[in-house]
Amino acid sequence: MSSTELPDAPAMTTVLPKVSPVRVAEGEELRSVSLPGVTLTVRSRKPAREGLPPALHVHGLGGSSQNWSALMPLLDDVLDSEAVDLPGFGDSPPPDDGNYSITAHARAVIRHLDASGRGPVHLFGNSMGGAIATRVAAARPDLVRTLTLVSPALPELRVQRSAVPTGLLAVPGVAALFTRYTRQWTAEQRVRGIMALCYGDPDRVTEDGFRHAVEEMERRMRLPYMWDAMARSTRGLVNAYTLGGQHGLWRQAERVLAPTLLVYGGRDQLVGFRMAARAARAFRDSRMLTLPEAGHVAMMEYPERVADAFRDLLRDVEAETPASPSEAKSASRGVGSAAGVTDTTDAGS
Repeated sequence: MSSTELPDAPAMTTVLPKVSPVRVAEGEELRSVSLPGVTLTVRSRKPAREGLPPALHVHGLGGSSQNWSALMPLLDDVLDSEAVDLPGFGDSPPPDDGNYSITAHARAVIRHLDASGRGPVHLFGNSMGGAIATRVAAARPDLVRTLTLVSPALPELRVQRSAVPTGLLAVPGVAALFTRYTRQWTAEQRVRGIMALCYGDPDRVTEDGFRHAVEEMERRMRLPYMWDAMARSTRGLVNAYTLGGQHGLWRQAERVLAPTLLVYGGRDQLVGFRMAARAARAFRDSRMLTLPEAGHVAMMEYPERVADAFRDLLRDVEAETPASPSEAKSASRGVGSAAGVTDTTDAGS
């Protein structure tokens, strides 16, 4: 057990309460996938035709697979898309061991890809999901064809002031205090606060979009593990920020082999826009999409712009000669152990 691990993290063996069903948009399907130590809910869309390359989308802290419902249909003609609910989020139950570290989340994604046999995929990640996707791409290049990161939560020396309250959830006891303090807040109030923090312009949210977000918040608030999943995942992200050497996220970004699309919003209150330049230097084969009016969730605010940028990336990748399976496996053996998916140095969330 590492020094940052919580020794009292209980296995989730209790029966979870019944809550309203999660929303499924037109054209989407949900299925449950049982893997060692975790059960994942996977949201998918039927592609426009058979044989399209697979894609997997990974949401951020406090989000769910629904965060990708605006982007995925715009790529139906070029991708066979899935989006995963990380353990403890969306419609996925908590992990059996209570481990919400970035390493554990990345391991869950890898197990899903290995079990499904869909790799290599076009891997998308937003915020914390961007950190997870970076770790997956560094550890298992054989599973990742391209990498698209929307406001990836990579370590910053000067954290934005507006991001501090979220980071405080990592402090033991703060989540419980916040829960008591906000007990009287309605789901609508919570959603308005989240949208003010995450959107460059909350007025871009449609009435239906807002109503669906409130319904999802009401559903989540009935789950007894909601704040525990938030607090432990936040702690896992903060712990990952403190790692140096080969396990550091920036070092892992430098090891990513996949062509990478980086998307940053000029009004992002959680990930500094100034980090775009550093990310462009760190990812060896990268291109940049900057959206001055966007906030933290550009794939929800400006899905058409993100889709167009990905199409440009995909055209360039398809024009290249793909690496042979043996080359990909060789690359995986060369960096997999160093990338930190099998280590437990930040397993203490």
